[in-house]
Formats: sequence, C-alpha cells, structure tokens
Amino acid sequence: MKKIDWYILKKFFSTFFFSIFLFTIIAVVIDISEKTDDFVKSKLGFTGVITNYYFGFVPHIIGLLFPLFVFIAVIFFTSKMATRSEIIAILASGTSFNRWLRPYFIGGIFLASILWFANQYVIPKANIIRTGFEAKYIDANSSYEALTRGMRGRDLYFKIDSFTYAGIISYDTATKQGGPFFMNKMKGNQVVENIRAENITWDPPKNQWHLNGVIDRKLIGLKEQLTMETDRYYKFSFMPFDLKRDNYAQSKLTTPELKRYIRLEELRGSEGLNTLKVERYKRDATPFTVFLLTIIGAVVAGRKVRGGSGMHLALGFMTASVFIITDKFSTIFSTKGDLPPMLAAWIPNIVFCFIAYYIYKKAPK
Repeated sequence: MKKIDWYILKKFFSTFFFSIFLFTIIAVVIDISEKTDDFVKSKLGFTGVITNYYFGFVPHIIGLLFPLFVFIAVIFFTSKMATRSEIIAILASGTSFNRWLRPYFIGGIFLASILWFANQYVIPKANIIRTGFEAKYIDANSSYEALTRGMRGRDLYFKIDSFTYAGIISYDTATKQGGPFFMNKMKGNQVVENIRAENITWDPPKNQWHLNGVIDRKLIGLKEQLTMETDRYYKFSFMPFDLKRDNYAQSKLTTPELKRYIRLEELRGSEGLNTLKVERYKRDATPFTVFLLTIIGAVVAGRKVRGGSGMHLALGFMTASVFIITDKFSTIFSTKGDLPPMLAAWIPNIVFCFIAYYIYKKAPK
C-alpha cells in the first residue's frame, strides 16, 4: 500500500460513508412523516419507537441501498479527481491503468465483504425488529390484512420427510399448540404406521414436541400393533416458527436458518419456494454487485470529459437504473415464472460483467 492507495481509499470511504449517512437521515425523516399515525397508535413513546422499529429500519435501508451509494460515491470522487486532472498526472507519472485501479479493487472487496456478512447475519436480525413492529402496528390496521386473516384456516397439513405426512387441526401460533394431531409413515403406497394424539404442544425446556393422548398403530403385513400412551415426546424436523404463516420469513432468517427453512418447505411441498431461493442467492450476489459497480464507476468517471461531474453522475444514474430494472425483471420472472432462482439472482451481475469488460477495454489508458 503506497500513498496513492491511501489517498484514493480515504476519498472513497469518506465519500461513501458520508453519503450513506446523509441519505439514511433523509430516509428516516420521510419514514417518520409517513408512519406518524402508526407511531401514535402504538403508544410506545419516542424511545420505544427507536428501539422497537428504527433499530431494525436503519440497517434494512442501508443494506437495500448499499450498492447504489457505493456506485454514486465512486462516480462522485473519481469525477472530481478527473476534473482536477489528478488522474492524468497519475498516469503520466508512469503508473499503469491497472495499478491506478488497485485501490478501487481493495475498497470494493472491503465494502463487499461488509455487505456480505451483514446480509447473512446482521440485517436478518434487524428485520426481526422492523417486521415485528410492522406486523403488529401497521399490517394489523390494514383492512386487507384483516380480510385475509379471516380467510386463512388454522389447520395445517405438511410433509415431515420423504416418507412421513402430518397434520395439525386448529394450530395456534401464539400458544404453539393444537390438536388433534396425526402422522402417517409411508412405505411405497402403503401406510406402515399411524400416530394420533389429542393435542400437540411445543415444550421449550426440552426443545421437543409434546404429544398428549397418543395412539400408535403399526401395520406389519396383515397384523396390527397398537400402543397407547398418555404422553410422548418427539424431536421433529419442524419448529414452531416453521408452522407460522409469516410474510416476512425470508427477510428475518439468517442464511443458515433460511437454508434449513427452504429444505423444510421443499419437503412440505409448499408453493412460492422461488421467492425464498431468490432471497437466499441474492445475499451472495449483491456483495459482488458492490465490487462490480465500484470498478464500473472508476472506469467511467476516470476519464476527463466536458461537463465534469454532472455528466458522470448522469451516466452513473442511467447505469444504476438499467441495473435495477434488470434485477426487478429477473426476480419477477423467477417468482412468477420458471426462471431458476440462482440465475435470476445473478443475471444482473452477469450482464454488467460484460458491460464492465467493454468499458474497461475502451477506457483511455
């Protein structure tokens, strides 16, 4: 690391963190103006709103706009350097174009690593706070939510594993109990074991499901083995959270939890799995976007043009708009169509890799 590296990295990080800090304040002010009535109805007070909502909202909005503001920051400070002929002086001193780009590589990888870790663990934890408030105080007041809540049944039927099917009648997500409960184990097209219980309850100390009033029927050929028990404990593959109908599930789960949830939903034969899978793959694709936009921004803004920063910023916003549109279209084609989720998450990056290569080859060196 030489002086030129520290000089560019200092400008990079200071511009980025200042811009993201400034926009976060603006986003919070706009959000407060839109949700003032909901805050008043919640009766949480100033401190309660901060801890129960904005501790989750701020990481969410930063993560959402992180790639865009990295791009804008690179465009802005690099364009200023180009306008003052600093880049021309650097290249004229014998520094190669690739050597000049080195601090951009380092800065892009550093910020991409921060976003990757945040996407996997930090932002999902923050979303628990944000979505918890929205579900309780905002969605609960929605007439549409009230209508759909009244239409939903409380009976659950699902697949535990490849050979086991289960059902819970009148399951209550608040008390984590329901009943009657039944479970059928299959071998081929035949039922080999049928278990029924009067009710099923989650036992937190034991971290297991408690079945009460159990009747266990095992079919061995033409014979039947019947067992009756007052209580029985099972450690099923599903947890209480997996039985909740949660519209925010994909954004609240850390990546290891999301992977487990996707596997369970595949076993249960649930619909809408592409939405979960796109979320999973985007957590890896978005950090790469940060690195990619850093390089594109440096190459685009590194050329001194008539119009200065204004021309570079305009071109930057056009590029960002194309990226966002590509991302939205690929997501819709996956969640509503047959486009593979991994491909949907990575299509914008694949397209812009070619754009980055073309811009790099055409850049004056």
